[in-house]
Amino acid sequence: MSNVHLIDHPLVQHKLTLMRRKDASTNTFRRLLNELSSLMAYEVTRDMAMQEIEIETPLETMRSNVIDGKKLVFVSILRAGNGILEGMLNIVPGARVGHVGLYRDPKTLVAVEYYFKMPSEMHERDIIVVDPMLATGNSASAAVERLKELNPKSIKFVCLLTCPEGIATMQKEHPDVPIYTAAIDRQLNEHGYILPGLGDAGDRIFGTK
Repeated sequence: MSNVHLIDHPLVQHKLTLMRRKDASTNTFRRLLNELSSLMAYEVTRDMAMQEIEIETPLETMRSNVIDGKKLVFVSILRAGNGILEGMLNIVPGARVGHVGLYRDPKTLVAVEYYFKMPSEMHERDIIVVDPMLATGNSASAAVERLKELNPKSIKFVCLLTCPEGIATMQKEHPDVPIYTAAIDRQLNEHGYILPGLGDAGDRIFGTK
């Protein structure tokens, strides 16, 4: 699993534990997800390319490095991906945003696309795909497959939780896409939910459970 990056910073793990609790309110869950996403963004963007620009300090002119956020695209897998998106944008507010609408067929667990909207000139951009859960891996794999049609410079996948089954699917279908996660849980249940997990992330974010 050389392309799986476990973000085990104490603050990330602390907030994830609080989110897992079944008695966490919608407001608490959403706030913690926002905070945790921002923390994860630091790790995911660690190797972003920099460019040097000229600025003026209060004392003199100098050259210093900045990130070109306009070359970065956060792609949210709807709907739950939007829960991670806000925290990521807190760190890189200049990033562009794309959306992939997918739902999982309850019988086959296969991902079905219903929406796809991206910024222009994707071949010049680096993509960070966000979705709280990498469970079966079918939705993530389908989203990445669709994004590869646009020939971006690079693709990374970010999730809160995953499991061996989801990792196996992604590594089989997209071995070139690194996975960033806060936890690798035990397994999937018969309904395709991660165990021990944290329930349905979309329902907990939007209060629809």
